[in-house]
Amino acid sequence: MALIDIERVRQDTAGVSRVVHLNNAGAALAPRPVVDAVVGHLRLEEQIGGYEAAASKAEQIEHTYDALARLVGAGRDDIAVVENATRAWDMAFYSLPWAEGDRILTARAEYASNAIAFLQTARRHGVRVEVVPDDPHGQLDVEALRAMIDKRVKLIAITHVPTQGGLVNPAAEIGKVAREAGIVYLLDACQSVGQMPVDVGEIGCDLLTATGRKFLRAPRGTGFLYCSPRIREQLEPPFLDLHAATWTSADRYHVRADARRFENWETYYAGKIGLGTAVDYALNLGLDAIEERVTNLATTLRARLRTLPGAQVHDRGVRQCGIVTFTIEGHDSQDIARALQAQGINVSVSIADYARWDFEPRSLTSVVRASVHYYNTDTEIDQLVSALPAPGGCSDRV
Repeated sequence: MALIDIERVRQDTAGVSRVVHLNNAGAALAPRPVVDAVVGHLRLEEQIGGYEAAASKAEQIEHTYDALARLVGAGRDDIAVVENATRAWDMAFYSLPWAEGDRILTARAEYASNAIAFLQTARRHGVRVEVVPDDPHGQLDVEALRAMIDKRVKLIAITHVPTQGGLVNPAAEIGKVAREAGIVYLLDACQSVGQMPVDVGEIGCDLLTATGRKFLRAPRGTGFLYCSPRIREQLEPPFLDLHAATWTSADRYHVRADARRFENWETYYAGKIGLGTAVDYALNLGLDAIEERVTNLATTLRARLRTLPGAQVHDRGVRQCGIVTFTIEGHDSQDIARALQAQGINVSVSIADYARWDFEPRSLTSVVRASVHYYNTDTEIDQLVSALPAPGGCSDRV
């Protein structure tokens, strides 16, 4: 496996000279080629006009579909580029036809936006939302999932990596259950794409959604949806326009055949080009190499945290990734995050509102979330650990 040239990627990342950025699960620092691609297209729009700029860069725009397809092991016609991961997920989920008595199976670690959509659909259509138990390691229990399958299960919807911890759910094992039962499988890969290899064929999902701004290091306001050709014709998106469908006669329309049926006509072309550039950057480094470095940095951080009096690491699962969550006795998580930011160290906080099915059984109200990426260093981990308060309210560690 090729090693990542850390000095080069840090030279490409202007922000590392200003901050210790450990909020990559929120939005990573974009590398210079991505910034140049976005700004360059905006400059072109400034000079010749938006429609004209898009037409002149059609090949580069189309390349984004090829790059995303390569990233997740799909065909280019299986990819839709949309505003963000939430809209991608919503377009997939709300395309499913629901009937009273249908069942949705999901995980304890599910993200709030997805859970709210489940509950709204349950209220509207009489659908049942059922949470699959965790196994002893804190990940979705695959055998429990298998035991819950019957003819009324319409959807298995899982978050691959939750926003609130380092857990990596067993996506491929879940996919095997879904395929055996012939059930649609929707995977929220918002936090996994970009920090580890993700292959839709190996996972066996029918639908996958992800964002650009997190571990892919792409611009904000970018995301994508993978839709398998196996089910695409069965799904009519909840919103259609003249890009997603063709008005064929006065009272008829025809939905386009490829995954772009989930898009709309107006789009962020500079961001789309930036997204493709970010994917190319990650692919050139290699997702295996990225995962190895990210996992090693996160393992180091967890080990360092466990040596601190009063610190508790809350990550679960057999397989863990670059998201590290912790609390410190006697300190509010928000206060810790603010104090770190004042010292030029970026982290974030996950609260119970984001993950009630996960946090409430564990009696958690909030955790500090430090999420590493390959451009971070051991020195930056040392800076974070040294800046943390001692337990019980004393701010001096020495």
